[in-house]
Amino acid sequence: MQHYKTELKDEAATHALGRCLARQLVPGLVIYLHGDLGAGKTALTRAILHAAGVTSHIKSPTYTLAEPYSIILDGRETVVMHFDLYRMASPDEFLEAGFRDAFTVSTICIVEWPEKGEGILPTPDLELFLTVEGAGRQVELRALSDKGSACLKHLHFAPNL
Repeated sequence: MQHYKTELKDEAATHALGRCLARQLVPGLVIYLHGDLGAGKTALTRAILHAAGVTSHIKSPTYTLAEPYSIILDGRETVVMHFDLYRMASPDEFLEAGFRDAFTVSTICIVEWPEKGEGILPTPDLELFLTVEGAGRQVELRALSDKGSACLKHLHFAPNL
C-alpha cells in the first residue's frame, strides 16, 4: 500500500493540496476523508472542487448527505458526488437513499465520514486522514488501488509553496 504523509500548516496549504488532488481526478475515483469535526474534510473537498472548475458555492452536504457537481475532465462532463455521512443513523440509510448507484466507473465520489457507511460503501481508491495539530493539520494519504497509487505517484505536492 502506497502512502504519503505531510503537514498542512494553514488554509493556503490545504488549498494547495486540493489543487494537486484535483489534477489527479479520474472518472470512477473514490476518495474517503477521515477526521474529527473541524479537521478540514469539507475545506479540502471545496479546494478540490474549486480547482477542478466548480464555480458555484460548495456547501457541506451535512443535512442532504450528498451534493452533485459537474466538472470537465478530458473534454467530457464528469459528475463529482460529495457525500457527508455524519448525520446518517445507519448504513441502511445510504442504501435507502439510492446512493450506492452513484458509485460508477464514470462518477467521482468523495465521502466524508465513511465509517458511517461501513459494510455498505465500496472500497476506496484513496483514503485521507486529517488530524488537527495546533493551527495546522497532519494529513496522511493512503492508496488502496491502482487508481489511488497513480494519484499519489503523480501528486507532486509541496506544502511550502
